[in-house]
Amino acid sequence: MTDADQWRGRVGEVWAEEWRRTDRSFAGLAPLLDAAILAVAPERSAALDVGCGAGTTGLALAAARPGLRVTGVDLSAELVAVAAERAAAVPNFDAEVADVSAPSASLVARRFDLAVSRHGVMFFADPVAGLSAIRRLLEPGARLVFSCFQSPARNAWATELGPAVAGTLPALSGHAPGPFAFADPDRVAALLDAAGWTHAEVHAAEWRYVAGEGADPVADALGFATRIGPAARALAEVPAGERDAAFARLRAALDRRRTGTTVDFPAAAWIWTARASGDPR
Repeated sequence: MTDADQWRGRVGEVWAEEWRRTDRSFAGLAPLLDAAILAVAPERSAALDVGCGAGTTGLALAAARPGLRVTGVDLSAELVAVAAERAAAVPNFDAEVADVSAPSASLVARRFDLAVSRHGVMFFADPVAGLSAIRRLLEPGARLVFSCFQSPARNAWATELGPAVAGTLPALSGHAPGPFAFADPDRVAALLDAAGWTHAEVHAAEWRYVAGEGADPVADALGFATRIGPAARALAEVPAGERDAAFARLRAALDRRRTGTTVDFPAAAWIWTARASGDPR
């Protein structure tokens, strides 16, 4: 489980420190998500990037639609600082610390014609309330485009690295806020409907999740996996006297996925699109 308070605290700090390696892990998904966004993005007006993180998705949209004002929002002040620094020379992108489930009056007062998110909508304590809050920030008929992980079984980085550390398969499924909270498309369709979204469509996306690369890709992957993801969570629970053995098992698991100068895993996501209902703001 990963909740809002964790994103405001240590989780957000780590992701801000590791944004380059995190972006690398999602690099194969980026063109698929960006294409889905551009297929419905207006040329002008304003767009909202929910859970913008280091700003990659919002910055790509801003570059492709120079007449569109893109606002990235995130719970983590550290991630917003990274996004703002990256956007210093991008006139139509800005980032701010905000909670879309409890938006400020200034955010509510704006008029958005598109909301996008790269894996940023699976962490609401109440998904219907969170998705409803996003809808209320949009004009009626505006589009929502977001990505989320498919099941852990389709994401080998999740099912192999945690057990390598702990020796058992961690509980990765279920509906608690976290990376796999939106893995069940039937459930997500029902959540969107309950939150006032219409014309929901979902498409599968597959890519290679790059965990490490370079002259020593296993060492690079080990540095990444021990900070972000199921292996990092499992390591936090390993008794001090067992950590060396856990690290050795994790290194071996990463080495099995090495191909030349890369360590990567099969990964799979859903890309959702939907329309905001015509309810008044």
